[in-house]
Amino acid sequence: MNTRFLAFSAACLLLLGCGHRLRDGEYTLTVLSTNDVHGAWFDSTYTGSRVRKSLFAAKYCIDSVRVADGAQNVLLVDAGDCLQGDNAVYYFNYVDTLSPHLFPRLMKYMGYDAIAWGNHDVETGHAVYDRVQRELVKDGIPFLAANAVRNDNGKSYFPQYKLVDKAGLRIAVLGYENANIRSWLSEELWSGMHFEPIAGRIQADVDYVRRKERPDVVVAIVHSGTGAGDGTNPESEAMDVFNLVKGVDWVICGHDHRPYVEARDSCALLNSGSHCRYLAHGKLRLRVEKGAVVERSYEADLIPIKARLVDTAMRALFRPEFEAVREFTLREVGVLNVDLRTRDAYIGMSPYVNLIHTLCLGQEPAQLSFAAPLTYNGNVDAGILRFNDLFTIYPFENQLFIITMTGEEILRYLEASYDRWIQTVSRPGEHVLKIVPRSDARTQQKGWSFVGRSYNFDSAGGLNYTVDVTKPRGERISVSSMADGSAFDPAGTYNVAMTSYRASGGGSLLEEAGIDTDDIDSRVVARYPEIRNILYDYLLKNGSIDPEVISDPSVIGTWKFIPEKTAGPALKADLELLFGK
Repeated sequence: MNTRFLAFSAACLLLLGCGHRLRDGEYTLTVLSTNDVHGAWFDSTYTGSRVRKSLFAAKYCIDSVRVADGAQNVLLVDAGDCLQGDNAVYYFNYVDTLSPHLFPRLMKYMGYDAIAWGNHDVETGHAVYDRVQRELVKDGIPFLAANAVRNDNGKSYFPQYKLVDKAGLRIAVLGYENANIRSWLSEELWSGMHFEPIAGRIQADVDYVRRKERPDVVVAIVHSGTGAGDGTNPESEAMDVFNLVKGVDWVICGHDHRPYVEARDSCALLNSGSHCRYLAHGKLRLRVEKGAVVERSYEADLIPIKARLVDTAMRALFRPEFEAVREFTLREVGVLNVDLRTRDAYIGMSPYVNLIHTLCLGQEPAQLSFAAPLTYNGNVDAGILRFNDLFTIYPFENQLFIITMTGEEILRYLEASYDRWIQTVSRPGEHVLKIVPRSDARTQQKGWSFVGRSYNFDSAGGLNYTVDVTKPRGERISVSSMADGSAFDPAGTYNVAMTSYRASGGGSLLEEAGIDTDDIDSRVVARYPEIRNILYDYLLKNGSIDPEVISDPSVIGTWKFIPEKTAGPALKADLELLFGK
């Protein structure tokens, strides 16, 4: 992927402001960025011999650019989601809390200049991200989050910007957090602050920094998806910033895991995707005459990172940390007596989701539960379970909430969930799953993919119900009883277990059920620790995961797509389109 655009309009560029000390001549700044690395620090997956893309490989790629362009001319930044997603970050977040955290040491070694704070970094809680920030500050590369505003004094919780000198240019790097945190995470994780929309404040911030610091280049790192640029999605504001904000040379974004670059006459945008699959790469060239910038040109592309080309010195230096994580995560924690495959959850009840329902319904005072497949195509084979496998079974640090819902709200919730998942079938041969023929940049899946995101495909545990694929939304769900055979009352009130992400408004399912998630605390009757920890405690108590236990219909109930003669063959065919035979 490569885009270029050359501009020669001195008048417009002067309006954007330029440094007051530039000498006449030409300047070239190289910009490199990563984002949504999600803990892919080591090039090993801890088990077996598979090599994966990692920060070790990213460092090799970065250094190749530094050698070619001169290290003094290269700006390196990250757009957030650094502290969640892998065994290594879990270990240094929650297990070894006495040693210096590994993340700041990696960032220092790799020579990062600035980092934006991501929503999954917030997910780790104050104890983790405050500790990491203290260690990052010592090395001069703090988290940046101008729009994470303290409630007590109105100032930013983390620094708003950082000044960097590269390529003979003064560069102001501004950082922004995803504005939609409330819809992802419980407030206790970000207590003492709130998050303002990026597009609503960034112009004023840029104008202020340009007046005060008189930078030659301005870079905005936003942990927000690229988006459509229509101003309607608080999750994805990067294109809004790219289209509207004046005085920014680079918009660097993330969050949506979709690689994308674009260069225009006065700005360029970089999104490297996720998990060190690509290094986003750009160049800014300036020509200065009589103290004024008379020409700017931008280039932007993506450099594929090769898993096996790594910085071997970096690998050797951090080998003790790798071995500590490996030893911890390979500990045996129990026995799995059934294969768990998330793909099975798309066409009906599956051991994977049955397990999650069983865990949730085992927490008092839960009567019902909502759960979805949390990896697109995860798989854990039956056999000895190690702690490492728990990250595949439950990859996120979601807490468990139990909230009150009426029967009517539960029905509306399920109608909304299945509407993301399936479409109405009017004749044989039509798709049941809501899929389209396209490649998915997030999953790297080529061919067919879901229209929606599968982690929002919630089914219910504790109920007996059917989903009619021939009916429209609002008429699909038919509940026969609770799992124990007692009547389900649409006018009744039930205690429903769900993730903190869902309870905070994630996926908008509660909103479509008619529930105001800004007032969710009034409905919460219990909060529990991270669901992965509940799974670990279950294994410590029971020793094994057995299919007859986790699929007990008297506990989790039953559900299926009907009519079976129509739905069954179509679902099987759709699954083959997604994953092959």
